[in-house]
Amino acid sequence: MGAFYETIPESVYQWILQQKVFWVATAPLSAAGHVNVSPKGGEYFGLLDDHTFWYHDLTGSGNETISHLLEPGNGRITIQFNAFEGPPKIVRLWGHGRVLENGTDAFQSFVKRNNVQIIPGTRTIIIVDIHQVGSSCGFSVPYYDFKDFRPILNNHFASKQKRFEEGKLEESMDRYWAYKNAWSMDGLPGLRRGLAAGEREKVAPIQKMVGPLAPTAYRNGQGFSVGQVIIIALLSMMVGILIATYASDLREGASNWQSRGLHSFMSAGK
Repeated sequence: MGAFYETIPESVYQWILQQKVFWVATAPLSAAGHVNVSPKGGEYFGLLDDHTFWYHDLTGSGNETISHLLEPGNGRITIQFNAFEGPPKIVRLWGHGRVLENGTDAFQSFVKRNNVQIIPGTRTIIIVDIHQVGSSCGFSVPYYDFKDFRPILNNHFASKQKRFEEGKLEESMDRYWAYKNAWSMDGLPGLRRGLAAGEREKVAPIQKMVGPLAPTAYRNGQGFSVGQVIIIALLSMMVGILIATYASDLREGASNWQSRGLHSFMSAGK
């Protein structure tokens, strides 16, 4: 039987902290955008209290979660845990996410305050402000035995960091973020350090979608592209300036037109 809570109940709190893998789901505001689901593994997450979840976001080839959370008016996120041993259980955490980007004061403050051990490849800390918790049966989820965490990602970025420190500037994390993490697959801006490095070092971003369905421009929830929204805003501003500039002339012209119309009407009635 499913159950819902406003905060994480005590019966679930410790169970969450014992898990080895979870999933993160986000989506852009546009109906034409793509829903993203990302698996996360490793001991890189925690709970600050019964309504705040966080996880250590490691660098990867995609950055959909970051882009969706940073999109103005968005920030929606769902975290899901599954029981693969013991009693069946599925737990979902619904909330809104915040992105603390590596190198910012907010990131450094969080890492220090919560004693988070950052590693090469650390990209952000994602904080989820939870407003709803759901628990369901998970009767059809199969059993799995945990073997070990994969070290491949951590080793890869540790080697990359070592090559950079040896003088290979092209191995910098900023250049990698500029190439793969600056934009989402729908064209939403992503990691700010990636965007800045791309502009500063002239790094062209990777093409993330191919084929006839690949978007040419991101569209918001109303179906307008970002470029169209900018054009509409500029035209509206120009119309406003014209009205403000020539308002007195327009009023005088309207007054003269009304006077001539009334005079003609009175003359016709004689």
